Amino acid sequence: MRFLLVDRITEWVPGGRVRGVKCVAMSEDFLEHHFPGNPVMPGVLMLEALLQLAAWGEAASSQFSRWLLLRRVRRCGFYELARPGDTIELEVEPLGGADGNRRSYRGLGAVGGGKRIVAEFEAELWPLADLADPEVQRAAFDILTREGRG
Repeated sequence: MRFLLVDRITEWVPGGRVRGVKCVAMSEDFLEHHFPGNPVMPGVLMLEALLQLAAWGEAASSQFSRWLLLRRVRRCGFYELARPGDTIELEVEPLGGADGNRRSYRGLGAVGGGKRIVAEFEAELWPLADLADPEVQRAAFDILTREGRG
């Protein structure tokens, strides 16, 4: 199963910062066993949400020709738990020093202003067409950003 962990993209600057949200719902499959009677979003999935947000920004900036795959996590700190009903405000921004097909990012996830995750990670550029249909991804981006809607 593939988890789509960005529910909406609220701001996108080509080649720059991307903001979005993840709404944690009680019906999320990963909450069934994490943990019974005390459901929390796994920290690694918050990290994945930051990576996905960065990948959406890269895809849109490249006219949907590229996507990002995680290469290395430089630093990652988890602060508080994200629980059902929380809306995690996500933000990623590129760090200087892009190197060929590699990019570095700093990401933050917060709920109501309280930090949940802060991470720095490196990702590698991949041709989007090798991973998914670019037109399907473009259509999904339009839905996530509400582009073309009043």
